[in-house]
Amino acid sequence: MSIIECAVKFNELSRFAPNQVATEEMRIDHFEQGLRGKEKQIIAGYTYVSFQQMYQKAVNIACIISKTEIENGEKDQVKEEFGPRGSNSQGNRNFRRFKHGMK
Repeated sequence: MSIIECAVKFNELSRFAPNQVATEEMRIDHFEQGLRGKEKQIIAGYTYVSFQQMYQKAVNIACIISKTEIENGEKDQVKEEFGPRGSNSQGNRNFRRFKHGMK
């Protein structure tokens, strides 16, 4: 689930438990607990004044993470095509070196 989808679901469910999200601090804590993965690890390192501030930070972080994953995915795809050392017309074969004058 994306950060945006998570926030929408959080807002929908928070209507049914207003005592759990009575203050901004409680909203922030509960939303943070619902996050998963890298976003949660990064978000947990900051202090927020409002839920909206934390939400905006989470969306920005999610965009950066997805962009990085896309770039890394493209790099992995290049490695699969060309092997670990890039382009190699010899197919990564090892050849013996011949010394001149020796049989």
